[in-house]
Amino acid sequence: MKRVVIKVGSGVLTESNSIAKVRMLKLVTFIAELIEKYDVILVTSGAVAAGYTALKLDRKKQIGKKVLASVGQPILMSSYKKKFDTFEVDISQILLTEDDFDSRKRTEIFSQIIDTTLENGILPIINENDISTTPDQVFGDNDQLSAHVAHHTNSDMLVILSDIDGYYDSNPHENKDAKLLKVVNSIDECALEATHTPNNEFATGGIVTKLKAAKYLLDKNRKMFLCSGYDLSTAKEFLMEGIHNKGTLFKNS
Repeated sequence: MKRVVIKVGSGVLTESNSIAKVRMLKLVTFIAELIEKYDVILVTSGAVAAGYTALKLDRKKQIGKKVLASVGQPILMSSYKKKFDTFEVDISQILLTEDDFDSRKRTEIFSQIIDTTLENGILPIINENDISTTPDQVFGDNDQLSAHVAHHTNSDMLVILSDIDGYYDSNPHENKDAKLLKVVNSIDECALEATHTPNNEFATGGIVTKLKAAKYLLDKNRKMFLCSGYDLSTAKEFLMEGIHNKGTLFKNS
């Protein structure tokens, strides 16, 4: 069975400073269908935003963000559990830092945990450990975390469900004639140096972090698919039916 990592960002999971329950339910429904065909690993954002629903702290301050994450993690996981229980899908929570990928021993333990949960029909849900990390230990965004997870779990593909529907040849917000790039084989270095432009208050990425994730996987000869997380029909058609009408596939030529 092929293995796929699904990454969903804060822009998709949150709305008006709270969890977007309808979108989360649609995501859970989609994953419940997907696990019939794939081994699925979910990398999720949303803990800080979930924490903000209970405690209004400044997320721009390091301690504030850590406290929000500590409050939000159980809220986020409880939301996931209630929805996955409807489909009789068991879940596990795994919190990671950059250090988990720098040590061969720790990376091996992590990959064994993933393998064992999947072998036992459990969906692993991964997030960055915002609470225990120091500034030099963080990926800074779950796009790059998910790329590392995809590589080190020997996954066939990373699928990023985003608040954008793909990678364009220019900024679609500024250029009405911007064209969606359906297949990208390489990424220009200057594109990786642009300013991060997250569209959501609780997001930490933007198109640049997605390009960095894609570049990392292209260098490892792995694939990444970027598409909308608001309308899951693109991801569903691509993964379940092999239809590629929208979204951007990053792959080596």
